[in-house]
Amino acid sequence: MTSRERILNAVEFKPTDRIPLDLAGMRSTGISVFAYPKLVKALGLPYRRPRAYDTGQMLALPDLDVLDALGCDTVIVENGLTNAFPQPEMWREYDFNGRLPALVTDPSAYQVLPNGTITMHGWASMPPASTVFTGEHAGCGVDLSADVPPPNVDRHREWCEKQILTPEAAQKIAGFCHRVRDAANGRAVFSALGPIQAGIGIGMGVYPVQCVLYPDEIFACHAASADRCIRNMELLLPLIRDDVDILMGTADDWGTQTSLVAAPDVHRNLFKPHYKRINAVARALAPKSKTFIHTCGAVYPLIKDFAEAGFDIMNPVQWCAGEQTPAEWKAAANGRIAFWGGGVNSQHTLPLKSVDEVRAEVRRVVPELARGGGFIFANIHNILAEIAGEKVVAMYEEARKINGA
Repeated sequence: MTSRERILNAVEFKPTDRIPLDLAGMRSTGISVFAYPKLVKALGLPYRRPRAYDTGQMLALPDLDVLDALGCDTVIVENGLTNAFPQPEMWREYDFNGRLPALVTDPSAYQVLPNGTITMHGWASMPPASTVFTGEHAGCGVDLSADVPPPNVDRHREWCEKQILTPEAAQKIAGFCHRVRDAANGRAVFSALGPIQAGIGIGMGVYPVQCVLYPDEIFACHAASADRCIRNMELLLPLIRDDVDILMGTADDWGTQTSLVAAPDVHRNLFKPHYKRINAVARALAPKSKTFIHTCGAVYPLIKDFAEAGFDIMNPVQWCAGEQTPAEWKAAANGRIAFWGGGVNSQHTLPLKSVDEVRAEVRRVVPELARGGGFIFANIHNILAEIAGEKVVAMYEEARKINGA
């Protein structure tokens, strides 16, 4: 099978020759730029500077020879970036204050403070002991001394209106996606294009409280976000529907380590109706492409709702959050929604256990998640800075041994 056939068959719960594999198809199945050189070395490949394409999370854009060595089946297309072909004109050298020789798209975004902290765009910072950038309260401020304000619906509508693509911008994106498809060499193309992502919930600290206190205003904001997404899809999807296989639909985290961030009915009343509209349009305009929801944490109670909202795929399959087993997560999906990721516990097993224990968890977990189809292998979330390259190689080697459904 080609990689593209393998991915699409898995999503459609059809037989595959082996479990499909992903590394960095999107920004929650990736690898830290600090871990990437260790992976390259463990694979016996020549040294190269990692391309830091997500400098908030400090994620590397994997090279094609690394994807080949691991057996991965996807390439990414973002807004002007891809790993389907080289883009030397996009990258500039930057060494993060001597901590990591890397490539970035804009070295001028960073400043080094006297204490060694690196700031990015004037607000996010990476102290000397850190391996990611972040802002206060992760960029979503929380003032516990103040009342929770209502969302400003008019201002949000104005913002959404400014995000509508022009025909010229859509044609430019389409040309880039077509070039990616031609260069993908049989791999599935994962579209992480911002204009056609919903992203209607922002911020763990205040947003769930606003959903409870101001449901009408939140519903109106979500409607405006969905309208923006749909208008952009109507312009763009007819141009790229043959060039992209996976459509990143939204990244609205709904789980903590132990529970949902709000009651299930909040999601069902304020989020789900808008997701249904978006997915219906996507399916009509790009019937061969599959829609994808990223939502971290203990979201087991909402698996059925994600499927009913029209998503084909959910991620990251954080079965270690909450009280359910991988088998229970799989039963909840019930052949209605595919799982992308979940192959290894990224918070416990991968950083704290041995290479042999990593292999053992893959052998235990992946057959459960892949039973009956509907599974693409990846870590539960990003592979972080401290992870040894040998562990990454081990998890992919074990996954490749598992037969497809």
